[in-house]
Amino acid sequence: MGTEDHHHQHHHSDTEVLGNERIPYSGPLSGPLNKRVSRKSTKFNLATESSSGSSPHDEPYVEITLDVRDDSVAVHSVKAAGGDHNNVQEDPEITLLAKGLEKRSTSFGSSVARTASARIRQVSQELKRLASFAKKPQPPARFDRNKSAAAYALKGLKFISKTDGGAGWANVEKRFDEITASTNGVLPRARFGECIGMNKDSKDFAVELFDALTRRRNIQGDTITKDQLREFWDQISDQSFDSRLQTFFDMVDKDADGRITEDEVREIISLSASANKLSNIQKQAEEYAALIMEELDPDHLGCIMIDNLEMLLLQAPAQSVKGGESRNLSHMLSQKLKPTQFDNPIRRCCDSTTYFLLDNWQRVWVMALWIGVMAGLFTYKYIQYKNRAAFEVMGHCVCMAKGAAETLKFNMALILLPVCRNTITWLRNKTKLGGVVPFDDNLNFHKVIALGISIGVGIHAISHLACDFPRLINASEEKYEPMEPYFGDQPKNYWHFVKSVEGVTGIVMVVLMAIAFTLATPWFRRNKLNLPKPLKKLTGFNAFWYSHHLFVIVYTLLIVHGQYLYLTKKWYKKTTWMYLAIPICLYATERLIRALRSSIKAVSIQKVAVYPGNVLALHMSKPDRFRYKSGQYMFVNCAAVSPFEWHPFSITSAPDDDYLSVHIRTLGDWTRQLRTVFSEVCYFPRVLIDGPYGAPAQDYKEYEVVLLVGLGIGATPMISIVKDIVNNMKAIEEEEENDLENGRDTGFNTTTSSSSTTTTSPSSSGHRRRDQFRTRRAYFYWVTREQGSFDWFKGVMNEVAELDHNNVIELHNYCTSVYEEGDARSALIAMLQSLNHAKNGVDVVSGTRVKSHFAKPNWRNVYKRVALNHPDSRVGVFYCGAPALTKELRHLALDFSHKTSTKFDFHKENF
Repeated sequence: MGTEDHHHQHHHSDTEVLGNERIPYSGPLSGPLNKRVSRKSTKFNLATESSSGSSPHDEPYVEITLDVRDDSVAVHSVKAAGGDHNNVQEDPEITLLAKGLEKRSTSFGSSVARTASARIRQVSQELKRLASFAKKPQPPARFDRNKSAAAYALKGLKFISKTDGGAGWANVEKRFDEITASTNGVLPRARFGECIGMNKDSKDFAVELFDALTRRRNIQGDTITKDQLREFWDQISDQSFDSRLQTFFDMVDKDADGRITEDEVREIISLSASANKLSNIQKQAEEYAALIMEELDPDHLGCIMIDNLEMLLLQAPAQSVKGGESRNLSHMLSQKLKPTQFDNPIRRCCDSTTYFLLDNWQRVWVMALWIGVMAGLFTYKYIQYKNRAAFEVMGHCVCMAKGAAETLKFNMALILLPVCRNTITWLRNKTKLGGVVPFDDNLNFHKVIALGISIGVGIHAISHLACDFPRLINASEEKYEPMEPYFGDQPKNYWHFVKSVEGVTGIVMVVLMAIAFTLATPWFRRNKLNLPKPLKKLTGFNAFWYSHHLFVIVYTLLIVHGQYLYLTKKWYKKTTWMYLAIPICLYATERLIRALRSSIKAVSIQKVAVYPGNVLALHMSKPDRFRYKSGQYMFVNCAAVSPFEWHPFSITSAPDDDYLSVHIRTLGDWTRQLRTVFSEVCYFPRVLIDGPYGAPAQDYKEYEVVLLVGLGIGATPMISIVKDIVNNMKAIEEEEENDLENGRDTGFNTTTSSSSTTTTSPSSSGHRRRDQFRTRRAYFYWVTREQGSFDWFKGVMNEVAELDHNNVIELHNYCTSVYEEGDARSALIAMLQSLNHAKNGVDVVSGTRVKSHFAKPNWRNVYKRVALNHPDSRVGVFYCGAPALTKELRHLALDFSHKTSTKFDFHKENF
């Protein structure tokens, strides 16, 4: 073994200054800074049988370079080479093991009195072990720092994200100045997270990070200066893997002894779980700490080292990244999906209009027809009254009033049709109209008609009150004379019109409609207004529900109002009742059918479960002849809460199940009272159901590929679809097995003879289910804020994971309370998740066999992946959840449909 000193050239990089000498800084694993350093290189000759008789210069060797300081030895590099001295390559695995040696060598050199030569002797045995390790045939590198692995590991230890301080030091410095204005220029420990840009939920994590950074620098006290903050910032924003790993290790290693004990692991698990709002993991911190120690401390030494964490991080990609996707194809698709730039604004407008019409032609023609009918009715009445004597007195005002009145009669009749749910369900299921009429937009159309009514009422009332009536009052006797048969003696004031039947009914209708329309707005219906306590009852679903029943009075008054018209005396010209007769009868029949059907379809409650997140699950008996499709919904009534209120809920059971189930989240008055009733009473109250009713999600069977997206409780219709797919898969497998047992081929049988070829159709029993069930691939994305939400459908998730042998259903659970994959606050959760799933097959976040993702999905990547997997296909996208995501999902569906060979049809649940 030979040793020789190496002198280094002066250069400008990250260096440590030692008198007149500069040497490269070897990273955070190299020990304390500002110590006197000398560099030593050591060569170990590797004697092997194959090298016997060779000259010393041809023998293989290992060269190890050390940075020797006053109180530590740091490994600078480890190089393995054969006889060719010009072909020296660094062995990454030996380097990694050397880093573990470095940690131990630092502890060996804790006494300043020990000399460098003594420390070299102390670690010489370790160096020889490294040399002998290098000459053995090596298996595939356990700690392969390849590009993808390093990228994943770096991502897994990101302390500062784009939203948390990513703007840089300038913003941090500004916040420091604001915070320390009243603290004499020092930053308190408790406000460190705020200063570097972490949110309030990460306060405990930020305090632990502060403690780790101060421990490493031997800073005493709970405050730091700006210079110290800058040093902290440089470390936590350092992009190098070693720096991030050391920072994370220091956070866990609270006693700074270079080792992590089980108690320290348990504490950091509890801290990470708290930062990510994972209460279940926090309760099981001790169990999970034991799991980590079992995996990373197989020799039962009672502690783990920094290289153990590195091993776990660098192994993560192999466990979590799925293959099968073409990177080149994905890149090409990304390039293709870049926004098209048009220099010509006319062309840009034409292309946008074309895309809009192609994607919304059903809505466009319905809206065009509706507007056209209103325009026609308005014009008809306008021309009619322009040619009458009343025009000479009241002018164009009477024409405007009568034109608006005609559209009002039409809209007051039409607005009832979109809420005739039985009729709409029959039309969309039993007729071909579903292909040309957007029945799923029935409630949206109902709201649009209500807007048309509001405009019509405004024009009608203003034209009469501000124009017609003043002209009649102020007209000369000669000019008024033709109006006497209609109005009687010339009125002297407004009271003449107000006290009449027409006036009273008109004013009352306007007031009642104003109340109903106001309480139906989202601000009131969804409790978005912060009203004083006495006025709270004006918000919520109950206020909307009861105020809408004021329209019973409105329709009665409208018919009366239409019979007492000033300018129309012949009965057959009083057309209000003609407009309203059929729609009112149809709607009344619908309500009668609902009442009769719900009383006949009595259900008994079989099971009640209350889940985290204020969700009540009701399992009830399935009435005879109750047939429904996955994705449909039904109304539920509980007389113990309110005998008159019916509320719609998605059916979460599958059509082949022998029970009905709904999952109800307690958000409003009625749902809260329902949960209270089922939680506190000794017996189950009587429940009535009405349905089923059609919904967009029921059409999923029309697509071979479906993308199901549910936000929170919006997963309910998708769960029914997932269960239905599983049930159909099981049924198809059973049919195929029966066909094989009975000697029937599962395909078409062809028999060839000398005279003819006969093709026999497949057996109806073996192919009936398969022919009706078209879906061959389903992607389900469930995004929820709370960990406890996964308990709602845990059984379904596990059943899919167990029975889906052909990978028909791909499940993706996202927990948005957990920081994104790559944030240091969730790094330990990710490590724990990989370990527990590999060993026990259970995800630590969801508690199911389905591995969860963190934060929110990248929806563009979701669409891109589906497009890559299914070119030249039509994909049904079904979404249920908050309206905020609707626009993005619909836009992506249009974008990918126009720019790829995969066509995405977007559907949203609207009930």
